[in-house]
Amino acid sequence: MSSIQVNSTLRQLGEDIRTARKKRRLSVADFCKRIDVSDKTLKKLESGDGGVRLETFAMALLALGELDRLENILDPAQDQLGLSLDHMRLPERIKNKYKNSGSHLRKIVAGRAATSIKITPGRSNSGGAHRGPKAASRASSETDDEGTGF
Repeated sequence: MSSIQVNSTLRQLGEDIRTARKKRRLSVADFCKRIDVSDKTLKKLESGDGGVRLETFAMALLALGELDRLENILDPAQDQLGLSLDHMRLPERIKNKYKNSGSHLRKIVAGRAATSIKITPGRSNSGGAHRGPKAASRASSETDDEGTGF
């Protein structure tokens, strides 16, 4: 038996799919054709019926241009509870090893490391020493003979 919370969430999801379909001005017939289901199945999907196949749900998201939301629903890098549990399961010797090291290493062990690298235009991100803001400003203002900056 499904819980009240699950049923409520499925109903809301169905309503959201219906709203997204209507905002995209897709008729029931057109949407059914795109996701390869009958109008009866679409009605079940949009009413939050838990018996609708997951594939049908995924096809609806694809037709709405929102499949990436399903792809990222439990992204391990964003699963804070999972990352915390992983950290708790680490042997104490490893936790202690990184306890007094740089904050970035602690974040890696805790599962909170940066997921992207910011690249600032006009600065070199490969090797060498950091030149500082004045040198970077000077380098970005230098141009060749034609004034193209290359």
